[in-house]
Amino acid sequence: MSLVANTGKLAGRTLFITGASRGIGKAIALKAAKDGANVVIAAKTGEPHPKLPGTIYTTAEEVEALGGKALPCIVDVRDEKQIQTAIDEAVKKFNGIDILVNNASAISLTGTAQTDMKRYDLMHNINTRGTFLASKLCLPHLKNSNHAHILNLSPPLNMNPYWFSVHVAYTMAKYGMSMCVLGMSEEFKPLNIGVNALWPRTAIATAAIEMLTGDTSTSRKPDIVSDAAYVMLCKDPKSYTGNFAIDDDVVTAAGVKDLTPYACDPKKADKLLLDGFLDEATRGGAKNVSTQHARGYHTSAVLRSEQKSESAGQIPTLFELIGKTITPELVKKTQAIYQFNVKGKEEGVWHLDLKNGDGMCGQGEPKHPADAILTMDSNNFADMFAGKLKPATAFMMGKLKIKGDLQKAMKLEKMMASLKKRA
Repeated sequence: MSLVANTGKLAGRTLFITGASRGIGKAIALKAAKDGANVVIAAKTGEPHPKLPGTIYTTAEEVEALGGKALPCIVDVRDEKQIQTAIDEAVKKFNGIDILVNNASAISLTGTAQTDMKRYDLMHNINTRGTFLASKLCLPHLKNSNHAHILNLSPPLNMNPYWFSVHVAYTMAKYGMSMCVLGMSEEFKPLNIGVNALWPRTAIATAAIEMLTGDTSTSRKPDIVSDAAYVMLCKDPKSYTGNFAIDDDVVTAAGVKDLTPYACDPKKADKLLLDGFLDEATRGGAKNVSTQHARGYHTSAVLRSEQKSESAGQIPTLFELIGKTITPELVKKTQAIYQFNVKGKEEGVWHLDLKNGDGMCGQGEPKHPADAILTMDSNNFADMFAGKLKPATAFMMGKLKIKGDLQKAMKLEKMMASLKKRA
């Protein structure tokens, strides 16, 4: 649902959007199409994907149905020839390129030991190299436009070591896109080319988020990013450049007063999964995100019970409850072993085996190698297992560090839901 009205400012402008066959790239394409813009849909998906919806051709049909003109091009941003061919076709059909949106990206939220070099190269070749290459090849045509923009879907350059420590390879690849903004915005000022970055405050309901968390109910729709991109791309590039913008800040400044309609589930608009690379101090702009929820101030309903003994400690009591929730069905569904390195007031090591036999949990390291090792403060740990702080949220906020299999770590939410029902 778009909350920012189209103004027609992009009418007749040509946008070259990488990764535009689905998700955020597609949403930006459709928003521009409503102005009557020309859209080059530069993406790899020419044939239907077995699990993911949309191709460059179906997106082209939607663009033209909304009043825009489309040029679908099969483009792998790692391939210089494919990008150049698409640019040449765009110039031939639309007589130039006004706007480049570097949206194509690859993600792997893995630590150093868990990141194979094939995945490392994929992220760097698509994110950093692809962004640089597309910008370089579009530059001659952007120079000829009187409304030239480059917009990278990348985060602010946050030098908090945490964002490097949890997934250094991915952080480097995404920050490479952001460094292109930092450098090119200054380099291209004399050419009147605006170069900016846009990043979502919260998780956005895309295939990547669904794959990571298995749930998009605590995400926002891609429309908030496309609305923000539209606002940014309508600005005068001579004066608007070098900005690292956050989506809800942009749309709020544009006059959107209620962000709730952007939520996939309006009932969960105050419990949204916050995105990475944004420290807690910068999260105030999320008008519909509960500050208490974001900062983990909720008190565990499970741990408030008067039946619990303070002398026993929260963590032992909590694992006693967890032990009661383990069922053969849960073990069969989860098939993972977890090690918890608890810091703070109740420091210690605990384990949860949901792979072997009927499952088990307790203090100390697991008997078998852990699939995922989770490290966090004891208070946040308690909130997480009480269902007040989702693992994905804790991870993105920097409250939870994960080593090992991230996908299996996120399966903990099913066990937590069971714990909450039994408490």
